[in-house]
Amino acid sequence: MNAPGFAAALKPLDQLPFSHSYAALPPAFYTRLQPTPLPAPYLVCASPAAAALIGLDPAEFATPEFIATFAGNRIPPGAQPLAAVYSGHQFGVWAGQLGDGRAILLGEAAAEASAPGGALEIQLKGAGLTPYSRMGDGRAVLRSSIREFLCSEAMAALGIPTSRALCVIGSDEPVMRERLETAAVATRLAPSFIRFGSFEHWYYRDRTAELKTLADYVIARFYPELRDADKPYQALLAEVTRRTAELVAQWQAVGFMHGVLNTDNMSILGITIDYGPFGFMEAFDAGHICNHSDTQGRYAYAMQPKICHWNCYALGQALLPLIGEVDDVHAALSGYASAYQEKIDALLHAKLGLQTRQDDDSQLIDAMFKLMQDNHVDFTLFFRRLGDLQQENPAADEPLRDLFIDRPAFDDWASQYRLRLGRENDGGRDSASDAARRAAMHAVNPKYILRNYLAQVAIEKAQNKDFSEIARLLKVLEHPFDDQPEYEAYAALPPDWASQLEVSCSS
Repeated sequence: MNAPGFAAALKPLDQLPFSHSYAALPPAFYTRLQPTPLPAPYLVCASPAAAALIGLDPAEFATPEFIATFAGNRIPPGAQPLAAVYSGHQFGVWAGQLGDGRAILLGEAAAEASAPGGALEIQLKGAGLTPYSRMGDGRAVLRSSIREFLCSEAMAALGIPTSRALCVIGSDEPVMRERLETAAVATRLAPSFIRFGSFEHWYYRDRTAELKTLADYVIARFYPELRDADKPYQALLAEVTRRTAELVAQWQAVGFMHGVLNTDNMSILGITIDYGPFGFMEAFDAGHICNHSDTQGRYAYAMQPKICHWNCYALGQALLPLIGEVDDVHAALSGYASAYQEKIDALLHAKLGLQTRQDDDSQLIDAMFKLMQDNHVDFTLFFRRLGDLQQENPAADEPLRDLFIDRPAFDDWASQYRLRLGRENDGGRDSASDAARRAAMHAVNPKYILRNYLAQVAIEKAQNKDFSEIARLLKVLEHPFDDQPEYEAYAALPPDWASQLEVSCSS
C-alpha cells in the first residue's frame, strides 16, 4: 500500500492534514463529542508501517503529544471527533441501534494514493462513553487492544484486506470485564468503518432518505466507477458481495476465524474489521469455535462462508428500497457462491503448489482436509512443510509426516499428491521443479501466524509494563512468509498449556 515517494514526505503529528467527508453527512449519522481523558497514559506499542500509510513520522512515537493525542487527552489540530450510529444483527438476531459505543473518529488523514478515497479514517477505540455505549463503559482493555494491534498488522502482512493499527496507549485505570483489568486505547486506520449495519439502521427505521444519502456517499467516495451504472445501488450490492466472498476465502485459506461476524462487524469495503475473539486455526477442526461466547457455533470456521453470505442478504434487504426489485437484489447476491469458490480454489491450488486445474483436484483437496481433520494436524505447519516435500524422495517427508497420528494414511495421500505433481510437471520430476515449487508455496503459506499463546505471552509481559515482546512479535509477524532462524520458536507447535486459552466477546 505504499505509494512511491509518499513515505519521503513524513510529517510530524500536528501537520497531518485532516479532512472530514463523513462529518459532512447530516447530523443524524453521528454525534460530535470529545474523548474521555485517560489518566496517566503511556505508550504500549506503535507500528511504523501503519504510520507510513498516513505519512506520519515514527519519531513522533516518543513524544508526549503523540501519547496524549492517541489516549484521547488531546485533540490534534484539524480533528473533529465524532461517534457514528449504526445497528445490526448480532448472532442472527436483530439487535436494534448499536453504534460506536467506545470508538471516536478523529477524522480522515490523507493517505497513499492506493487507499480508497485517498484518505484513512483515524479512530480511537476505547476512548470513553458515547451516546451509543448502551450498558458499556466506553473503554477497551489492554489485553484486547494488544490482540487487535498485533492481528491487524499480521493480517496486512499476510496480504488480507484489513483495518490497520497505529498504536496502543495504556493506563492503570481499572476496567471490569470478566475480571478487573486496565484500560487502553487502540488507534485504528481504515478508509472507512461503515458497516452493513450502517445501512440496516436506516432501513429498519424506514428512513429511505438517509439510506440513500449513505449509499450515495459510499458510491461517490469508494466506488466511483459505479456511479454511471444503469442500477448503481444494485451494482454496489454486487460489488460488496463479491469483495466479501473473496475476503472470507482468504480467511479460510490461512485458517483465520473472526469469531463474531455480526452485521455490525462487516465492512462495506470488504475488509477485515473489529478484531475481538478471533483465532488462527491450530489443530485442524472444521467445526472449531474460537469465540467462547458463541455457544451455538454460529461463527465456527466452517460456517464463515455461509454466515458472510447471510450477512450479504441482510445488506441486500437493507438496500431493497433503493434497488427497487427483489429480483435485482437476488441477482446482485447471486455472485457470492461463484466468487467464493473461484477465490478459494485459486488459493488452495497455490497452497498446494499447483498451477493448473485438473478434474480430480477436488477429490485430492477433500481427502487432504479429511486427513487433517482426522489427525488434528496443525493447519499452518502442514501447508508450510508440504512445500518441502520432494517428488522423488519420500524420506524427506518426515517433518511433515510427524504431524500425523495415522502415518500410513498420510503416506497414501502423499502418494496421490506426488502423482498429481508429476502430471503438473508433464512427467518431469527433478530437484529444480521441487525448488521452484517450494519457493512458490512458501510465498503463500505463512510460517508465522498470531497464535493465541504468542499473543498471551506478550499480553502478560505488557501487564507488567514490559512491552518488548509485543515489539518482537510485531517484527516477526510483519514477515510471515520468510524464514527467520532467530525466531524459529515462534513457528513451533503451541505448548500444551495453550489449549486452555479461551477468548470471548470481551476479548
